[in-house]
Amino acid sequence: MDLFADEEPPPPRVDASAPLAERMRPRTLDEFVGQEALIAPGRPLREAIEHDRLRSIILWGPPGTGKTTLARAIANVTRANFIMFSAVLSGIKEIRDVMADAEQARRRSGRRTILFIDEIHRFNRAQQDAFLPRVESGDIVLIGATTENPSFEVNSALLSRSKVYVLQPLGPDAIVTILRRALEDPERGLGSQHLTATDDALAGIARYANGDARVALNMLEMAAGAAKGRPMDAVLIADLAQNRALLYDKSGEEHYNLISALHKSMRNSDPDASVYWLARMLEAGEDPMYVARRLVRFASEDIGNADPRALTIAVAAKDALHFMGMPEGNTALAQAAIYMAAAPKSNAVYRAYGAAAEAARNEVAEPVPLHLRNAPTRLMKSLDYAKDYRYAHDEAEGVASDMECLPPAHRNRRFYEPVNRGLEIEIGKRLEDLRNRRTASAPRPKSTE
Repeated sequence: MDLFADEEPPPPRVDASAPLAERMRPRTLDEFVGQEALIAPGRPLREAIEHDRLRSIILWGPPGTGKTTLARAIANVTRANFIMFSAVLSGIKEIRDVMADAEQARRRSGRRTILFIDEIHRFNRAQQDAFLPRVESGDIVLIGATTENPSFEVNSALLSRSKVYVLQPLGPDAIVTILRRALEDPERGLGSQHLTATDDALAGIARYANGDARVALNMLEMAAGAAKGRPMDAVLIADLAQNRALLYDKSGEEHYNLISALHKSMRNSDPDASVYWLARMLEAGEDPMYVARRLVRFASEDIGNADPRALTIAVAAKDALHFMGMPEGNTALAQAAIYMAAAPKSNAVYRAYGAAAEAARNEVAEPVPLHLRNAPTRLMKSLDYAKDYRYAHDEAEGVASDMECLPPAHRNRRFYEPVNRGLEIEIGKRLEDLRNRRTASAPRPKSTE
């Protein structure tokens, strides 16, 4: 079969057995609903498509936002050879064959080849590298579609030669428009069945779909079958939906976006946002122990000694979750998240460890002062190990003010600086008093007179 034959393809037929989402896929840019910021008349991407001046692009967005549909619309208007390629089904041999055919086609007829790769993030680096020479030479125009962040999943060399376009989840109004079109279209949709649906039913499907047109049309098709000719209402949709399809991938970008939102909401002392993002993660199927570990980390990193109870509460929530499991454990996590959002904040512990770790890694490793060393043997004692060590509990107020515990190179260095919030106000006063005592008890330099 010649992939680059000059014959015009026959007009697409409607396969009545295909899923409704496939039958209703837009065939032209004018049929598109949503993504106006990219393909409204006059927008640069639309102009490039309609004037057949398209260069390599990456379409990035969640499922059901129109990436594949946009590629097919491009295929319908371009004068270039168009090939659709699946990263799931194709290997390096198929890539090389297509690349060779593209080069020959350009030499033979001067026509470019537009190569659409669905789920390009599933190609490894070596497979992605195979496209580079032909992209650079102009033999192919690459259109890659991905649900993953291209910064992490697409070869940097390939990414630098492509323009990234971000497709957004479809809004509820756009989803409802798509659903009404499917209900009314007698050829590709459900129009021949003369079905009706209440506004509440369509709004319910739009909420369930969560920005995914494919999910919405699949739900509409299910509802049409369940309605058996009766009007589709909100009760029917609620029965079919049960568990809303939440956009989430425990190993992908949305995982990190949501945990980031939870962490930053707690840091900004917003309990309402904190419990919302927590619920988003748990209801979408996140490992609750992962969330518990993040709460424990937050208690030390962002609250620290401003409220030491936060760490106790976070660990208690982890233990309660382990004891009860889910879904009962979700309220323990919510209690901890709300408490930490409301608690006074300090990153002094976090900064203190960071500064101390940097000193430990990058500066000369000073020996432990003799008076702080362990001296379990006679030899070690004869070498002055533990000499002049003073047992703090035997000192006034439990502190040997004139005993230095840092090595000489770090004398008087402050790694921990309490903030003026929560319990750290009192801790700061206490440490300042101790430092004043040490200064007062430090040996004065001898006079040279």
